Amino acid sequence: MKRQNVRTLVLLVSTFLYLLAGAAVFDVLESQYEESEKVRLDNITKTIKEHYNMTTNDLEDLRLTMIKYVPHKAGVQWKFTGSFYFCMTVITTIGYGHSAPLTPGGKIFCILYALVGIPLNLVMFQSVGERLNIFMGFCVKNFKRCVRFKKAEVSHTELVMLGGLCTMLITGGGALAFVKFEGWHLLDSVYFVAITLTTVGLGDFVALQQNNMLQSNPEYAAFAIIYILAALVVVASVMNLLVLRLLTLNTEDERREAQAQEMTSRSSGLDLNHIDGHLPYHHAHAGGALLGKKTDPRSMCTSCCNDCKHPHRTHHDPYGIGANAIHLQHMGPTIYHATYSDDETFENFMTCERSSKRKSI
Repeated sequence: MKRQNVRTLVLLVSTFLYLLAGAAVFDVLESQYEESEKVRLDNITKTIKEHYNMTTNDLEDLRLTMIKYVPHKAGVQWKFTGSFYFCMTVITTIGYGHSAPLTPGGKIFCILYALVGIPLNLVMFQSVGERLNIFMGFCVKNFKRCVRFKKAEVSHTELVMLGGLCTMLITGGGALAFVKFEGWHLLDSVYFVAITLTTVGLGDFVALQQNNMLQSNPEYAAFAIIYILAALVVVASVMNLLVLRLLTLNTEDERREAQAQEMTSRSSGLDLNHIDGHLPYHHAHAGGALLGKKTDPRSMCTSCCNDCKHPHRTHHDPYGIGANAIHLQHMGPTIYHATYSDDETFENFMTCERSSKRKSI
């Protein structure tokens, strides 16, 4: 099985197992609290109905009214600042759910706006993330030169670590800012930043939804919008590096497979040249198979030894080296024994043939 297929299968199984593990953990952490909270709210509802002598329908109307009043309590949502904030949550796929269009025209426009804005936003984040990675690599390279590192090259792992460090700094700084302006606990602020930057956007915590901040505090509104966009760019750059690493692994696997196929095809071609070694003349010259004829090596030696000093096979294998043993004979008392590949032997044979033909001509 190909490595790409194995990696894809491992990712699918890992994702499914990750979902199972997450479901089990949330079941343990949240289910018991949910049951106790439901009992508490049922008791409060019963008390309100008995105290104010309300019917079930009246209580349901009151509940729906309070739910719809939540975004209005935060202030005006659909002036320019609030609309800009909503558009940002749409194209970044955060989607807090704190406000939503209610008119038919607003719903239709929101659909079209999301269809165009989401791909545009993804391409923009990817492009800006690539530029940011290049800038970080440039900074790291110059830093290494300043401190006189032996190697100034920047590795992919170093860029990922640097991007992760920047993400942690941005998350911590944003959390502290929201603690100050929103009055949240530190854990709630970190939770909001993490849910926002991962574009999950559960909507249980939403910035700019207290004391009419969208209109009364435009500086903080501008900070919140710019912070979210800038932090998303940093996260996108890190994600881009991780995705690039995965694509690089797939490309390397494809290159290895191509090289293996090429080597296989070459080896199969060389096997055709070695067929002559398994024929009755088991020590026949490598050129015999390619020239389509079986030649007795002793007669070959007689015909070509007088014209060249190139190595050729002997019918006798005195050293037991195998079919590739070459007996080098020179016109003198010295005798050499060596091992050559069949390709080299065939080239030597062709050289002998050409020289003998030239002499005969």
